[in-house]
Amino acid sequence: MNNQLKHKGYIGSIEASLEDNCLFGKILFIKALVSYEGKTVAELDAAFREAVDDYLATCQTLGHTPEKPCKGSFNVRVGHDLHLAAALAATRKKVTLNDLTRQALNEFLQHHSADTCPALG
Repeated sequence: MNNQLKHKGYIGSIEASLEDNCLFGKILFIKALVSYEGKTVAELDAAFREAVDDYLATCQTLGHTPEKPCKGSFNVRVGHDLHLAAALAATRKKVTLNDLTRQALNEFLQHHSADTCPALG
């Protein structure tokens, strides 16, 4: 079951409120809070698409660059021992620590969650 919406490179969550009898969500992986809601899945999907389009139009109107989900870099705190071991392994393999990390993430995702990662699809 797919529990995310996708439109123009943006990913949106799908949540349910039994109390309010509605579906709702927000654009994931950006700092701006962009939310949407609907009574049915079709309404939620349409509201998500409209929210993404409105976010992009608003950014353009204001002269701002829209945030990209997951810009391509992140900081990871792994502790001294793991950092040193990874740096040594990268040196032995004659690759950068970034390349070693990229390879490890790709391998993990291919074996554990390739169905949820469109970039690996």
